[in-house]
Parts: sequence; structure tokens; C-alpha cells
Amino acid sequence: MRSSGLKEKRRRRRKLGIRKRIRGTGGKPRLVVFRSLQNIYAQIINDDLGVTLCEASTQSRELRDKIAAGGNAAAAKVVGTALAQRAKEKSIETVCFDRSGYRYHGRVKALADAVREGGIVF
Repeated sequence: MRSSGLKEKRRRRRKLGIRKRIRGTGGKPRLVVFRSLQNIYAQIINDDLGVTLCEASTQSRELRDKIAAGGNAAAAKVVGTALAQRAKEKSIETVCFDRSGYRYHGRVKALADAVREGGIVF
């Protein structure tokens, strides 16, 4: 097996372990991060109802103009700021952070810090 396939397999295993412990509720929804090589996506989910409350990504039309490249920490910071603003509009103050098996480093950390600066508490 190629190393990239093995890395993805290990990340999926970590993700399942995290999802056993983290569950988004109405009072404290779950903030999920997904990163690809060229983009980063974040959404806030209520697992009780199975609904996405708000989302932001480097692919969204409002953010494409603000971002030169979608696969770096600067883009993640813009996405985190936009997500925090959208969450505030829906009166979401507290979330539990689901890093989806990624290390808390680089783009994931930049997004989380930007969401915290926007006033959302983990």
C-alpha cells in the first residue's frame, strides 16, 4: 500500500475514535474541519437533528475573492473568521471542535484560532 493511502486509512481510524466521544447537540454543536490539498472546509453541525447549521469554505463565492490560494494557513484564517461571523448571526456561542483526525497544527490550528478570535468558545 502506498504511504498516502496508509496515511488516509490511519486518519479515518483516528476520526472514528474522535467521533465516539464528540457529539454535537442543540446547545453545543460540533465544528467539523475537512482539508484537502487545495481547499479547507468547516461546518457547524447539530448531530441530534442531523442538520448543518452553518458552513464556510475556500470554495464559497463570498470568500473566493479574498483568498489567493485555498490550501494555506491564511486561507484557513479567512474561513474561520467567516464561520465565526455566520455562527454569531445564528446565535451560536459554544461549539465542540472536531478536527477529523488531522493534527492540531498548521491550517487546522489557524482555522480554530480564527474562530476563537471571532468570539466562539470551544
